[in-house]
Amino acid sequence: MRPVVGRVALAIALVLALSVSATSEAALTEGARLAAIYDTVLRARFDRVDQELRAACPPAPREACGVMEVVSLWWQILLNPRSRLLDRRFNELAATAISASEAWTVREPQRAEAWFYLAGSYAPLAQWRVLRGERLAAAREGGKIKDALERALSLDSSLKDAYFGIGLYHYYADVAPAAAKFLRWLLLLPGGDRTKGLQEMLEAREHGELLTGEADYQLHLIYLWYERKTSEALGLLEGLDARYPSNPLFLQRIAEVQEDYLHDHPSSAAAWRELLQRAQKGRVNAAPLAEARAGLGLAFELDAMFETDRAVDQLTAVIRKSPPAPYGARAQAQLQLATAYDRLGSRDLAIKAYAAASSLAGDDDPMRVRERARAGLRQSPDPRVAEAYRLSLAGWRLLERGEVDDGESMLARAVQLAPADPVARYRHARALDARGEHDRARLELERVIATTAAPAIVLASAYVDYAAMIERAGDSSRALALYRDAMRIVGGDPRARDQAARAIKRLAPSIQNVNFF
Repeated sequence: MRPVVGRVALAIALVLALSVSATSEAALTEGARLAAIYDTVLRARFDRVDQELRAACPPAPREACGVMEVVSLWWQILLNPRSRLLDRRFNELAATAISASEAWTVREPQRAEAWFYLAGSYAPLAQWRVLRGERLAAAREGGKIKDALERALSLDSSLKDAYFGIGLYHYYADVAPAAAKFLRWLLLLPGGDRTKGLQEMLEAREHGELLTGEADYQLHLIYLWYERKTSEALGLLEGLDARYPSNPLFLQRIAEVQEDYLHDHPSSAAAWRELLQRAQKGRVNAAPLAEARAGLGLAFELDAMFETDRAVDQLTAVIRKSPPAPYGARAQAQLQLATAYDRLGSRDLAIKAYAAASSLAGDDDPMRVRERARAGLRQSPDPRVAEAYRLSLAGWRLLERGEVDDGESMLARAVQLAPADPVARYRHARALDARGEHDRARLELERVIATTAAPAIVLASAYVDYAAMIERAGDSSRALALYRDAMRIVGGDPRARDQAARAIKRLAPSIQNVNFF
């Protein structure tokens, strides 16, 4: 469900985003003014871009504004990358921008600015080709970008932003897989240098005027895919979201990174909730699209956190609005709803949702919704497992409402049906503790902690609850160790982490602001 361009495709293309750029008014005409327009693009305020460009060009070069139009449309495509509704217009604008920039280099071959914008005119198109699987063409255009940037720098080395594009080329040409390196050889493109490329990108990010936002976005991908620096990637995304909160893409990526790389469901859910709230309050561009995407993402995380009933509510809300975007949202919502119903043992409702998902899937069906729906229809879930899960969730809700005895009874039945389920056991332990059966609760928690199958969302809470029992029994030293163990678990309930942090401060006051990761 993640609309993210694949790493292998980008590596094969040997090129990423450069966007039209302006570094200093001494080097590029009206650089500061164009930089402000580029910020408008990154804020996803696309309705304002055309008006700002008309006011800027002239005195800014018309070729620069033509490139900026392509960049703006590319970022619109990034918000809904599986849709092809903007593709035709995008290709028309790209062709016009390339033709105008090429003509400029012919008129003024010694003007660095002209070569710089030529590179910028090719860059969004190269990215689009990667997205649509046109890898050979993308690689060929990557070479043109590199040549144009090198020519620009040979004429004016003060174009610091140009080093970012050169650095991207050097980096990806080195880390590309064997197939991409064969393409590089086939196209007579020179090799790369990973270390040098990264240094060039960081230098351009530090000293360039326009490409800081673009650099941060591209660097976060590099940190995730190749450098294994997830925390640094998240830091870049958080900075982008802070600077451009009206662009839903950056908060979306934060949610996806928390899920895909850290498997931190609570943090991912928190990001999706924030995006959902911004969309509902109209504080992001393309608010209906962002609301639908956030609803689907939040439902996924709720289900992953064993809150499937609330995931059903979220999906039902998405389906009720029948969102036309993002592409495939209605089919995806029905598919997620079907799997949620199956998990809860509501097979009839699941079958209905699978059929709806299949009928709503587009002809190209990039998310394989129809195939996954058919698989769901073929394979019925184990009714015993589904009933245990339903009882566990229903009993947990009763416990949350203070109906302790009825909740404990339901949870005991869930454990009986699925004795190996750590979620049901943890919830049963909480019910037993609420009833005052502390010894039995402690035994259940010990079983949860001992299992290797306990998910993080439950395991962290089990450690904290068990530590609290140990602390009440007078063994502060062991309790402190357990609280520290809870803090090291990525993906635990934030409430458990907060409780553990307070306990550590209480039991070991000399320890302040410790990073346990």
